[in-house]
Amino acid sequence: MNKLQKLIRGMGLLLKKPSLINLVTNSEYYWENYLMKYHNHQLQLPSIEILELIKGFSKLNHMTFLGGGSMPTDIILLKSLAQQIPQCSYFEIGTWRGESVVNIAEVAAECYTLNLSKEEIISQGFSQNYADLHGVLSLGKEHITHLFGNTLTYNFQSLNKKFDLIFIDGNHQYEFVKNDTQKVFAHLVHKDTIVVWHDYASHPEKSRAEVLAGILDGVPENEKKHLYHVSNTLCAIYYPKEIHSQVLDFPVKPNKMFELKMNSRKV
Repeated sequence: MNKLQKLIRGMGLLLKKPSLINLVTNSEYYWENYLMKYHNHQLQLPSIEILELIKGFSKLNHMTFLGGGSMPTDIILLKSLAQQIPQCSYFEIGTWRGESVVNIAEVAAECYTLNLSKEEIISQGFSQNYADLHGVLSLGKEHITHLFGNTLTYNFQSLNKKFDLIFIDGNHQYEFVKNDTQKVFAHLVHKDTIVVWHDYASHPEKSRAEVLAGILDGVPENEKKHLYHVSNTLCAIYYPKEIHSQVLDFPVKPNKMFELKMNSRKV
């Protein structure tokens, strides 16, 4: 099939099912071009070394290694940052099973996690079982407050408080990443707040252009100089302190090894 035939076939498919245009506008190619045009060809953030951020880390006690969760290094990053902040106040968007917040609650003074209600999850076409799994590890746990709402309409100002560490891990489409980022910076941060975005990268060496676009369009212009990718994680970070960073050429040659020791228990 030549290019003209493909074009004619594609136009025919679009006429039959216009929603297929979303496959184009949500594609990595589309968002890479968006970054090239509107963000001066910035396709990745400068990287900072994870070992610079996880000093004094203890251990993880709650990992499921199931679908939709975070890498161990992602949660190690969050828990270590919280551990280094006296009386840390933690806020996250996107509860899922509660794996991240239940780990951070071991070292933070208070944790808030915001997610869609079960009713709204089901109304979007998901199963009851999927809805019931949200917060299964964190509901009823000490120091954890569960909030419910859609971030597009949720009144963040009503919380009437600032947080030391914020984790944005909700819907990863551009509209939501931009919205969540704007509202977090408008209502929840103080001068020393650290903000972490999950799934900035599809793997630790490849950024996701759509998520990066949402971050760059959501963060105030004068704060973008504090945006980084954390090595060996899927995370981007807003870190308002001086720290060494560099733009890496991927793939990278390994410069360190991690040692993992694993035990399991019934839940």
